[in-house]
Amino acid sequence: MITSGFTYLAVLLFITAVIVQLDRRYKAFFEYVPGIVVLYFLVMTLSTAGLWQKSDEVNLYYGQLKDNLLQVMIFLMLLRCNIREVFKLGPRMLLGFFSATATICLGFIVVFAAFRSHWEPHTWKTFAALCGSWIGGTGNMVAVQKALEVPDSQMGYTLLMDSVNYAVWVMVLLACVPAAHRFNRWTGADTSQIDEVGAQLAREQTTAHAEMEFHHLVLLLGVGFLIAALCKATAGYLPTWSFLSTSTWVVMLATVAGVAGGLTPLGKTPGISMLSNLILYLMVALMGSRANFSELTQAPFYIFCGTLIIGIHAVSLALIAKLLRLDLFTCGVASLAHIGGVASAPILAAAYSEVLIPVGVLMAMMGYIVGTGVGLLVGQILSLL
Repeated sequence: MITSGFTYLAVLLFITAVIVQLDRRYKAFFEYVPGIVVLYFLVMTLSTAGLWQKSDEVNLYYGQLKDNLLQVMIFLMLLRCNIREVFKLGPRMLLGFFSATATICLGFIVVFAAFRSHWEPHTWKTFAALCGSWIGGTGNMVAVQKALEVPDSQMGYTLLMDSVNYAVWVMVLLACVPAAHRFNRWTGADTSQIDEVGAQLAREQTTAHAEMEFHHLVLLLGVGFLIAALCKATAGYLPTWSFLSTSTWVVMLATVAGVAGGLTPLGKTPGISMLSNLILYLMVALMGSRANFSELTQAPFYIFCGTLIIGIHAVSLALIAKLLRLDLFTCGVASLAHIGGVASAPILAAAYSEVLIPVGVLMAMMGYIVGTGVGLLVGQILSLL
């Protein structure tokens, strides 16, 4: 069992390297099962098997890497994004976002009403806190919890639902990426603009790979980490509210820096895609290392209810997509921007095309803004049932 933080990191990087090599060699298989999904599933399996222990040192490495690499990844990925094309997707993005918001709320209300005789008196408050988390993020959950005066001792099962159901939903959405064209045919979505942007990005990446040199990578690493450090330092001086925490400011600052950097010659530096993808895969490995299949055996009723909530959300969102002719990318990223937040939505967006990462970031940021209010609203509805 691994208790050393460095060994834990080394193993995750080695597993990532193996998956990437297999992806290159067995393209027929990975065309249907994305390498990111295989990586997440494999690391999650090893975590369940207890290959590493959540020792203080391992927790330190995990926390430091996840908290600091996220803004580096966002900055680097946004450097090559065509922000003008993203703005053209505005109305479609808003439709997908608020459709996901409404269907998640519907899931909470239906499931709570269906099993209201099974709940303890305070459960509506913990469900409201979880709804805040699944609309925005952990900060929203804490804000709703404080607003409704829910003790930490009553949040155990809710936190378990948040962890287990979220981990499974991330894997499901990533696994659905190869089926996007079939879903889009069913809904009648017009994806020509997204396809055109993706093709343009692919051409740019091919050119960048051919011209990449050592000094390009050093430049990108230096600037990326410096920007991340400056974002964290600046965020500490900015005001915070219930929906706008210091960590939210860090992500917003990294987003602005990435978009601004993309308008400068730095955005044309070869190697951006390769370096950002390396960090992306490491982030996925870190996420998988905290997931655990064995948790599915704990509090099965609550996990079952969490599955029902997400199931109602997924089916309802698919029907809305059929009605409004939305594509799978918009629906999937909108869903994960809510349930997964800013750490997950860009990863799913990158599985479609790196140029669309700002859509995932922007949706997640909107979730932070509305999460607390929506969570409290759902809580009031649940209290009346």
